[in-house]
Amino acid sequence: MNVMVTGAGKAVGLGFNLVVRYLEAGDTVVATIRKECHELFELKKKYGDKLITLTMDIGITESVEGAAKALAMKLPHLDLIINNAVQVSPDCDKGFFEANLDYIPNTVNITSVGAMRVVKAFYPMLKKSPITALVINISSEAGSITRCYRTAQIDYGMAKAALNMATMNIYNTLKDERKVNIFCVHPGWIRTDGREDNPAPLSSYEAAGILQELFEKRREDFEGHRFITNENEDYPF
Repeated sequence: MNVMVTGAGKAVGLGFNLVVRYLEAGDTVVATIRKECHELFELKKKYGDKLITLTMDIGITESVEGAAKALAMKLPHLDLIINNAVQVSPDCDKGFFEANLDYIPNTVNITSVGAMRVVKAFYPMLKKSPITALVINISSEAGSITRCYRTAQIDYGMAKAALNMATMNIYNTLKDERKVNIFCVHPGWIRTDGREDNPAPLSSYEAAGILQELFEKRREDFEGHRFITNENEDYPF
């Protein structure tokens, strides 16, 4: 299987560990980054041609389109895209009256519009998959309007809610074709900072393994709810 993971340049992060999990499974993995990552270089030494690193800024359409053209010269198709890349502002943890709201558009651009750019540019490679191709947008419970309880993380919550809407729009666009399926997924509470004193129950590596199994369970499901949790449960938009 050919898998692409965006936002893979942080060794303790979910994206990097998804790359590791799929490499361990024997898949060919494309790890997209904005800047050089030493840990990916070390993985490359171990896995060789099974790992392709692709420099791409998902906030810029031309960068994404250029990356898609470059990858199409290396791989015949993609079977899975995991849109994991995310951006948060310096004021993410501030409340409504304290946060600089001018930071919000950039967070939305990277986190939600960026994922749309990726799907649009790499769609020709997805369509060539010999199996049902799958797009997974890594969302969050913070993107649920129904369950919203926060007074901070405004930019993050708005961006994930927008990503959920993008998922539904793309699903509606592609569902009748039955060639490319798409979900947005709340990945659980994860120690993405790598700190052992973080109260989150899952390491990024543990979470990646859970998600890897989940994605294959839902690959052929074109009828179910589009926003699901890492425990394969429906989550409200």
